Amino acid sequence: MAASKRRFKAEIDGQTYTIIGTASDRHMQTVTRMMNEQIEQLKQLAPTLSDREIAILLAFNAISDQVDKQAELLKMQPDDAEQ
Repeated sequence: MAASKRRFKAEIDGQTYTIIGTASDRHMQTVTRMMNEQIEQLKQLAPTLSDREIAILLAFNAISDQVDKQAELLKMQPDDAEQ
């Protein structure tokens, strides 16, 4: 059975967004907190970045982390050639 979708209100960088998904409130709160922390870090490290540039860097970092995790998972899978 598919998990039911829920609405979650997230305040990100002072703006409220309604996120629809199956993740728990705790998960969504954690993601929201981490996004706000990373936005604040980028603003402190590079105060001349636009909101668009910050969003692009956050997206790039998130996808980079996803690629790293996928590579880790692939390393943990048994090699079909050895079976």
